[in-house]
Amino acid sequence: MKFFIDTANLAQIKEAQDLGVLDGVTTNPSLMAKEGIKGNDNILKHYVDICNITTGDVSAEVIATDFDGMVKEGELLAELHPRIVVKIPMIKDGVKAIKYFTEKGIKTNCTLVFSAGQALLAAKAGATYVSPFVGRLDDVSTDGMDLISDIRIIYDNYAYETQILAASIRHPLHIIQCAKLGADVATCPLSAITALLNHPLTDKGLAQFLADAKK
Repeated sequence: MKFFIDTANLAQIKEAQDLGVLDGVTTNPSLMAKEGIKGNDNILKHYVDICNITTGDVSAEVIATDFDGMVKEGELLAELHPRIVVKIPMIKDGVKAIKYFTEKGIKTNCTLVFSAGQALLAAKAGATYVSPFVGRLDDVSTDGMDLISDIRIIYDNYAYETQILAASIRHPLHIIQCAKLGADVATCPLSAITALLNHPLTDKGLAQFLADAKK
């Protein structure tokens, strides 16, 4: 499974890249705002800065919600760097835009997916990635992993090449569950990735090895 980091923080992206497990980055307007990135020119430059750190795909989200607006913004984003993936919302005009970009050879990430039907439409339109938000489903007392499982079955049934990019990952258990169910990618905060390193028996064993080495 690929690991993407969900942030606009350059230091965290570099840390994940240096760890040797980073496969890409996802961002959105909220994450840009969190880092104090304001103004269209600064946002576009920040996307390029991210691309210069990582060697994988970088999802850059459009703001428009109409077809023409999404096409205009998406083409501008795609021109920034060869690894930019245009992030499109799961709405009617969004599906049309995904089809348009697919025919132009531009990668897309269909975001805000909460049902298997939405994921099926995105795959039919040719999306490179589909982003089911597992954590937000958990927040409303629905098991987000059931959605990952359903999408995996449907995509395998018809050999869709769209990759399942599990989003809204909250903790390391989410990552493991997604990996077991066959998600292609998990995008999450750096803290969730580094939490996979931790186990009390590892700490205990290392402490014992070091103590024995001193004897």
